[in-house]
Amino acid sequence: MEINKIKLIKIIDETAIQSRVKEIATELSNKFDNKKPIFIGVLNGSFIFISDLVRNLSINCEVDFIKVSSYKGQNTTGTVKLLKDISADITNRHVVIVEDIIDSGLTIEFLVKRLKGASPQSISIVTLLLKPDIAKLSLPIDIIGFEIAPDFVVGYGLDYDQDFRHLPAVYRLEK
Repeated sequence: MEINKIKLIKIIDETAIQSRVKEIATELSNKFDNKKPIFIGVLNGSFIFISDLVRNLSINCEVDFIKVSSYKGQNTTGTVKLLKDISADITNRHVVIVEDIIDSGLTIEFLVKRLKGASPQSISIVTLLLKPDIAKLSLPIDIIGFEIAPDFVVGYGLDYDQDFRHLPAVYRLEK
């Protein structure tokens, strides 16, 4: 596929994504049965994933969002900026952070440290995509949708300078 002279190579199709989202929802429903967790989506990238995920849960839950920035184009800035904080009180709550992608690990490390300061009962991390070849993590990721190569990807909420979020599959971006 080519859009505006940018070539997109599909790496995960819509069917595979939806199947994996349902599996993740089942696992989370079993883990948090009768616990009413709060799912915190990391904006902007996770909005499609968290929407599909919570619609497939069989448990009651709450949803909130946090917005951070650590990228400019295809490159990390090396720092994480908090743009929008959560509005819910997570003290003594089961928190599930929902990420679109973990590549370097910088953002998720920042988020876990920040949320731990509010004394939640537990923090679980769910990511649709993980780049294991470049992730430098000091904490475990509870649920990983797919492991991918260290390529720059778009679609299913992931963007390149705010473009391509609307695509229903995940694509490797090639200029």
